[in-house]
Amino acid sequence: MCRGLVKRYDDVVAVAGLDLEVRAGECFGLLGPNGAGKTTTVEVLEGLTAPDAGIVEVLGQRWGHGDDRALRERLGVQLQETQLADKLTVTETLRLFRSFYARGHAVDDVIRATGLEEKRDARVGKLSGGQRQRLALACALVSDPELLFLDEPTTGLDPQARRAVWDMVETFRAAGGSVLLTTHYMEEAARLADRVAVMDHGRVIALGTPAELIASLGADQIVEFRAAGEVAAERLRELPGVRSVDRRNGDFMLSVVTIGEALPALLAELERQRLRLDTLQTHEATLEDVFVHLTGRALRDE
Repeated sequence: MCRGLVKRYDDVVAVAGLDLEVRAGECFGLLGPNGAGKTTTVEVLEGLTAPDAGIVEVLGQRWGHGDDRALRERLGVQLQETQLADKLTVTETLRLFRSFYARGHAVDDVIRATGLEEKRDARVGKLSGGQRQRLALACALVSDPELLFLDEPTTGLDPQARRAVWDMVETFRAAGGSVLLTTHYMEEAARLADRVAVMDHGRVIALGTPAELIASLGADQIVEFRAAGEVAAERLRELPGVRSVDRRNGDFMLSVVTIGEALPALLAELERQRLRLDTLQTHEATLEDVFVHLTGRALRDE
C-alpha cells in the first residue's frame, strides 16, 4: 500500500503522488509504457529505494519503522534484470538464495516446480533466456514468500517461455500468495491480474479489473484504418455505431458498438470524402486500446 508516493531523480518526477493498494491473495498489475514509473514504484515498495514523500506500507509494516530484515523474509523479488553468477550451477544458485532466509522451500522442490530439473547441474552462463527467467523466479520463490514482486518478468521471452512463467505465477497465486506485477504486455496483464492500474507519467490514470477497463471504452470492437489524404475526423465521430475516435501515428482508431453498422458507414464516408483506403483492420477491444484512448500512444511506445 502507498499513499501520496513521490519519487524524484533530480528534476525528473518519476512517481507523482501515487495511491495504490494490493489486496491479500490478488495479483495486482501495473500496466504502462517504459518510463511510466512502474519500476520506481516497485523499488520503493520493495525497500530498495527511499521515497521523497508519501506513506509506504508493506504487509502491515513500514520500511525503517520496525524489523526490516523480518519483512524481507516475507517477500519474494524478481527484478527487471537479475544478475546471477555465471559459474554457479542452478542448484548452487538456489542453495545460495535459500541460505539467506530462516525458512523456505526445499531447493529440490523449487527446481521441480519451476521446470528446471534437466538444468539443475547446468551453469547459469549456459542457460537460455527463458531458463534464466525461470531461475530468477525460482530464486524469488525459494523463501516461500507471502508477497511476490515481479518487474517485467517476461520481457524478451518467446511465447512458450512467457507462458511457462505465467503458469508459475498462477500456481503461486493458487497457493494463497499475493503478487505485484509490472508489465507492458497487455495480454500478460489480462491473463494474470485481478485488478490493473494503468500508469503514465508517474500517475495512475485508470484502475479496475481488466474487464472493467475494457468496458469503459463503451465499445465491443476497434476499427483501425489509414487513408491516403486528409480525413475529416469530425465526420467520423458522427457515424452510426461509433463511440469515439482516436489517432496515433497517422492511423485512425474508431471504438464502435455495432461493427455491422459502423463499418459500412465508414467506407461510405471515405468514398464521399474521395479518399483511398490504404489499410483496414478490426479487433476486439483490449487493454492496449484503453491505454491508447487515454494517452494517444501504445503501451510499448517509447
